[in-house]
Amino acid sequence: MEKDVLTTSEAAKLLGISVRTAQLLIEGSTLTSWKTPGGHRRVYRTEVEALIARTKPAPVLESALVIVVCSPDRRAAYEAMLATVPECTVAIHEDVHTAAFVIGSRLPAAVIVDLDDAYADRLGFLKHIDMTPAFGAIAVFASAGAGVIARGDLAALRRVTVTPPDQLAAALHGVLRDREAPRDIVVDGASFPLAPNEGRRLAALKRSGLVDTAPEDAFDRLTWLASRSLKAPVALLTLLTNSRQWFKSRVGLEMTETPRSWSFCNHTILQKGVFAVDDLAREPPFDTNPAVAGAPHFRFYAGAPVTDPDGFAVGALCVIDYEPRRLDAEQEKTLLALAALASDEIRLRATDRQLRWALDSLDRQTKS
Repeated sequence: MEKDVLTTSEAAKLLGISVRTAQLLIEGSTLTSWKTPGGHRRVYRTEVEALIARTKPAPVLESALVIVVCSPDRRAAYEAMLATVPECTVAIHEDVHTAAFVIGSRLPAAVIVDLDDAYADRLGFLKHIDMTPAFGAIAVFASAGAGVIARGDLAALRRVTVTPPDQLAAALHGVLRDREAPRDIVVDGASFPLAPNEGRRLAALKRSGLVDTAPEDAFDRLTWLASRSLKAPVALLTLLTNSRQWFKSRVGLEMTETPRSWSFCNHTILQKGVFAVDDLAREPPFDTNPAVAGAPHFRFYAGAPVTDPDGFAVGALCVIDYEPRRLDAEQEKTLLALAALASDEIRLRATDRQLRWALDSLDRQTKS
């Protein structure tokens, strides 16, 4: 049972500070206390917990989401352009009201607004973002050709960067990448590629709380469906830590993890669609992979990225075969759909954690 009344040293331990600092908080009346008949200070646990709640900094959440507002006929152009920015997850909207709702629900890393048509409507949307303090952390780009850029009313937007479409990819790389992110690293003599925002991706994976957790039916159903619907003997839901590829769910494979340098999913998380290798034994660098050159002698791989609520690819849903093969368009669509369901499960867990954190915070404030 937790004690309702704490000594000074117990309060210091709970606060994560020295006993002397706790004594100063008590002497300065930051923590209300009283003396026992023996002259020892005591404080209520609720007082200490209320102080923690008041002083605990709000978590700084990174994002890899990019929201695009453009017309349907411009959608393909933006999809192609943003396909060259693997470190982000993209959501494209035609309607500014829908985009505003999405941004209010989950702050993205960046917003791109196409101004080459529907100018007045979208300019008003940009003004709204520019004037809203809560959106201050978002990088905002107005994508426009030379004729639109020359218009004077864009100059009044303080936080909006007016950018030609052919410069957007480079601008986004600057927003999304880590300050010092190597393109690849070497572990046990094997190299594998890294996203420019690998540090943020690893932080997102840690936030998810999924690594080294028990099996869950929600994920096991998805790998079973992937194996059955795509007729693959092996299906995995992988999570990529800095050194390991750990399997949250697996079908047809006994091992629970591999070194990250073995992971084909290193390549999957660097793009937005299905990454597939029809014959691993004939495709460098996969032909020298220990799982290909030796047991279990994998020959085919196909995977789709699995993302968290902030758009970071924390892992992949993949299928593997012992014979060379190829997925058709319908099978690729199936794999993408199952990976999207896995992403939804991760988002549900994140939402549940946030709700429980909010309720706990409210309960502490009520008690104080």
